[in-house]
Amino acid sequence: MTLKYHTQMSDELSMHLLTTPMVYRLLTFKSNPQRTRLVAVILTSLFTVVMVTHMVMDEFLLHATAFGLAVYLIATRTHNLISQQVLDQRIKKNLRSTARFGCFSFAFGYFVWLLDHWLCQLLTSTKHSVGLPVAFFLELHGWWHIFTCIGGYIGVALIDEITLDEVREDPTHRLAWPVPLVVRLLAGAGTSPKQE
Repeated sequence: MTLKYHTQMSDELSMHLLTTPMVYRLLTFKSNPQRTRLVAVILTSLFTVVMVTHMVMDEFLLHATAFGLAVYLIATRTHNLISQQVLDQRIKKNLRSTARFGCFSFAFGYFVWLLDHWLCQLLTSTKHSVGLPVAFFLELHGWWHIFTCIGGYIGVALIDEITLDEVREDPTHRLAWPVPLVVRLLAGAGTSPKQE
């Protein structure tokens, strides 16, 4: 790893600070107050145990598995809620395309993050050998941030949209670039995600 220990821990803490509130919102959507409190206590406890274990013991596997599980839970629950909350088939198709793009971005970011962790010494020596501009492409930790940022943005935007109320209009045209462009490409050249 190229970051100092405390910087690395702060960097990895942010991964759970992104996913835990998203999991909470998805698991408590349309829930009663008692279930909402129970989910909050369970997620706070899990978050605390995972992060303390990771920081004190420098235990990577629990941290990586917990993050991957949270991303999987977010993806599957979001897909299910799109089916429940969106009646219009065209809007449903666009939101699913958006969700797939977000999942791909997150999964690819997670993959390059794992590669960066496992191959750190090899990547560092290779970057020193090849130099710029090729070394730029081997900065997998940076690519991890870019791709998970895109996936995280899409996840937050979709979860916010589908948990507010039943979705009656297509929100994809209001999302930040390049999401509307990618949705148009995934949906097909003849259809537009923007509702006229």
